[in-house]
Amino acid sequence: MQAYLDHAATTPLRPEALAAMVPFLTEHFGNPSGSHALARRARRAVDEARQEVAACLGCDPGEVVFTSGGTESDNLAVLGVLGVHGVRPGKVLCSAIEHDAVRHACAAVGGAVIPVRASGEVDLDALADALGPEVRLVSVMLANNEVGTVQPLRAVAALVRARAPGARVHTDAVAAVGWLDVADLAVDADLVSVSAHKFGGPKGVGALVVRAGVMLAPVAYGGPQERDRRPGTHDVAGIVGMAAALRVATDGRAQAVRRVGALRDRMADGLRASIAGLRETAVRAGPGGVPERSAKVAASCHLCVAGVDNEELLVLLDESGVCASAGAACASGALEASHVLLAMGLDPAEARTALRLSLGHTTTDAEVDHVLAVMPKIVERLRA
Repeated sequence: MQAYLDHAATTPLRPEALAAMVPFLTEHFGNPSGSHALARRARRAVDEARQEVAACLGCDPGEVVFTSGGTESDNLAVLGVLGVHGVRPGKVLCSAIEHDAVRHACAAVGGAVIPVRASGEVDLDALADALGPEVRLVSVMLANNEVGTVQPLRAVAALVRARAPGARVHTDAVAAVGWLDVADLAVDADLVSVSAHKFGGPKGVGALVVRAGVMLAPVAYGGPQERDRRPGTHDVAGIVGMAAALRVATDGRAQAVRRVGALRDRMADGLRASIAGLRETAVRAGPGGVPERSAKVAASCHLCVAGVDNEELLVLLDESGVCASAGAACASGALEASHVLLAMGLDPAEARTALRLSLGHTTTDAEVDHVLAVMPKIVERLRA
């Protein structure tokens, strides 16, 4: 059988999203920027989807900017805010474990990196020391896409308001939707990035929440779409599919967290019991040494397998029908160790033993059983 455990890279399209998309790939194909009947039908679909996305993310419809996905949303947040003020070095801060879409955008404008603790949580003391009136943007992701750590975003926002009142707070919530109440946990953020294919929507579409009063300069030029913040013809089918998937993910979140969290715990506990020298990252030590995983999203199982090169492990897992990864999908094939793990204090050698098993809305007991059956044998073979 095949066990798909790479949902953090992308998760299967939900049936509800596909059903919502099909009419706009066939009969309702108009360009929503036009004025005739077909165009008006498409525009109405975009408006209705905007209302749905806004309701799920806890914002007003006019605060939703549709994009091509998380990467564009992150870039638009970082560069758009700085574009309003004029790009000058030292005016943007981000945590050391941000997705490259944030990290590289910040580096491009001379930003500074805030360290994280061994758990993956941002160092609030270091952030406090770095804040000042010259800071224009602070970006801290709500949940990490590699190790699953949930960040203390409310505390981050409170520090920014107190020490850099002119700064905006951005959060990359791409890995959080489906597992966390983004509407509540990101309420203090001025900008929030999401990506449809992480919660059962189609690839190539996402959104950036831009709160009322936040000035945002475009990073591309063309038409007046999205209130002049993001030009280009709308992907109507993608937007409609994203809204449908987001509604299903939001309504079913509590149940999904319980079900998937139990599967994750069973898999992680079983692997720990059957593979010596295996440790979980971004977990706290609970009573009796039992890992406490409450600071992670329910779908995240990130491991370091001592004495095993993760590239070799992934090849043999794939041959055995297990789809997994070593880290972020955008970094697949990279020879260097994960910047997330290095920032958390792992040395490069240990970071190269990392394995990311990420679960999702389609994960089954049978898939977990398959991993528990094949992975200990593979590790034993590699160590031998």
